[in-house]
Amino acid sequence: MPAWKLPLVVAALAVPIVAAFLVGGPAIGTALGAAAVLAILVIAARQKPRGAIGEAPQAGRRRILIVVTGPVDEPAEVERVISIAHLNGETADVRVLAPARIGFLDRWASDVEGARESAQRTLVTTVAGLARAGIDAEARVGDEDFVQAVEDQLQGFRADEVILVSADAAEGEKAEPAAEELRSRLHAEFHHLVLDRGGNAQRS
Repeated sequence: MPAWKLPLVVAALAVPIVAAFLVGGPAIGTALGAAAVLAILVIAARQKPRGAIGEAPQAGRRRILIVVTGPVDEPAEVERVISIAHLNGETADVRVLAPARIGFLDRWASDVEGARESAQRTLVTTVAGLARAGIDAEARVGDEDFVQAVEDQLQGFRADEVILVSADAAEGEKAEPAAEELRSRLHAEFHHLVLDRGGNAQRS
């Protein structure tokens, strides 16, 4: 935050609270102060770091991180992923990441097991599809937030390339904000592949 903004923020918080104390008395002033503190906490909690994600790729064996929103096992889909990752005839360390997508009611009930099991099924299917094409891959379940999930993985897996694979056009549209953020923040090369179950695919 620029230095000149801090006094304005302090003034914007302090002036209404002081005025409330003078006009409405201690009860109203205290209530307004508590509301201001709560608002600050909510805003701070929603803020995300905007720095670069990961580190610059190094020379040597390539590392590819593939993030999937659903199972990828159809031969044409697998070949599309392999083509984008340039894995035809080239060895690389491949890791497949499936975010655990928690529903509203499950989050409210703190029940994440169902989401993790679904992500694990996606991983098993996808890794099996890659194996049939001759690609060995590790599997990981990650955070439901795509950006956070990728950032967590890159702490220990320095990828040269990150590929976000959306299962269909609807999934691709939902994932596009995360794709835009990854595209702007990643050191690694990034692609967003949107599969079309009719046999086509879109790459960005």
